Amino acid sequence: MAQLVLNGNESLGIEFGSTRIKLVLVNSACEVLASGGFTWENRLENGVWTYHTDEIWNGLKTAYSELNENVKSITGAYIETLGSIGFSAMMHGYLPFDKDDNLLVPFRTWRNTITGEAASELTKLFGFNIPQRWSIAHLYQAILNGEEHVKDIAYFTTLAGYVHYKLTGEKVLGIGDASGMFPIDSDINNYDEAMLDKFASLEKVKAYSWDIRKILPRVLIAGENAGTLTTEGAALLDEKGIIKSGIPLCPPEGDAGTGMTATNSVTVRTGNVSAGTSIFSMIVLEKALASVYEEIDMVTTPTGKPVAMVHCNNCCTDLDYWVNVFTDFAKRSGSELTKPQIYDLLYNSALEAKADCGGLVNFNYFSGEPVSHTEDGRPMFLRAQGAEFSLANFFRAQIYSTMATLKIGMRILEKEDVKIDKLFGHGGLFKTPVVGQKLMAGAMNAPVSVMKTAGEGGAWGAAVLAAYMLAKGGSLEDYLENTVFAKCESSTVEPDINDVKGFEEYMVNYEKAMTAEIAAYENF
Repeated sequence: MAQLVLNGNESLGIEFGSTRIKLVLVNSACEVLASGGFTWENRLENGVWTYHTDEIWNGLKTAYSELNENVKSITGAYIETLGSIGFSAMMHGYLPFDKDDNLLVPFRTWRNTITGEAASELTKLFGFNIPQRWSIAHLYQAILNGEEHVKDIAYFTTLAGYVHYKLTGEKVLGIGDASGMFPIDSDINNYDEAMLDKFASLEKVKAYSWDIRKILPRVLIAGENAGTLTTEGAALLDEKGIIKSGIPLCPPEGDAGTGMTATNSVTVRTGNVSAGTSIFSMIVLEKALASVYEEIDMVTTPTGKPVAMVHCNNCCTDLDYWVNVFTDFAKRSGSELTKPQIYDLLYNSALEAKADCGGLVNFNYFSGEPVSHTEDGRPMFLRAQGAEFSLANFFRAQIYSTMATLKIGMRILEKEDVKIDKLFGHGGLFKTPVVGQKLMAGAMNAPVSVMKTAGEGGAWGAAVLAAYMLAKGGSLEDYLENTVFAKCESSTVEPDINDVKGFEEYMVNYEKAMTAEIAAYENF
């Protein structure tokens, strides 16, 4: 971390991730000064993946308090003011409110696969892929279900938009996050007008008094001012009551947008892979895809450039559970190995494995995966008769399972001849040096780079977007290239032909075993 000297020009980035709320404080050069965090986890209630609103605010205050205490321990003073603040959170999902700002139904997160009928109908209506995660799919499914709350909707948004609204009073979204609510027209950097008209003309939609244009958040692009911290908002952030109101905020973004920002992959022919609770790739396109694919989401960069997104609901959760088993065993055996050391040990063992995992296959499905056309999920490990069952092969299969579904989607982009000059990796899968990077390079058959800043993730990306707003002028692409990443250290791993072939062989077994995965969730 850089030397911490507060002058009121710092930028604070806040991200609500799937398993952790993280805050990062940076200076004008976007160097990290301090951080704080709070661990939380979604819960399945009445068939819906959700987080409670009290967890949102308790988590935010707790994480900010930890950061503030870090600042106090170094400088002797708490934060009183800042140059700017930026919010980021999990994209998509459904948070509908009435005219009095009451949440009408519990937060429906991106992880839910309960909007299949709506997503299918809207995809056909628009001639544009609408995934089940998207906010408009959740809204239309609620209409199709005849849910009572729909008539009372005055506004709906994403998690980042909700938190931003409560702190500023502004009902806005960054264009990247907005592109996961409703399709965007990149020529006007706003919602697609023709599709808005088509949605509004649906008979079941016309039955309601609200106007889709008025209940969606206003769209902003990176660099624009998205309001200021109110007195009420300051109280939601800082339980000590020290931070002052009036601090400007940048447009709230989704985790995809801050991931692109944090990896300097917002220019055409660049891409990134974010690998945590979920895994997704974001490829900035030179031109539109030739066809509509239900496996590919079309979203945007924080400045509105079209992006092909392959999103998979499941990534590291199952792997983490297995690490917990090994950690428990180590503790019971009297070992003094820490959990991070066990992670590194298991990851590095995967480098000693057979390139195809020796006949072992793992499914990390806690929920359904639209990319592989599975409606639900059951974590499941399989091994063929005569398979080489070793620790190394077992854990390589665990790592491969985190990226197998992503590969299914990326094959479509390969067939579309999408060019990728740079592919950046970030998130938990890449924390152990080299291993995740090497195996991802083999799986994607492309060079994978990891930056020194990659461990800071979306919270740092949100802080960078907040700092960019203060920079006044110039494109985001130039700002990242010439200011933020000019001296950034990174490492690149080229694909190893043995890894490429081994992963393809693993995928043959993986796709053959998919019927077993389907049978598992249908019968158990």
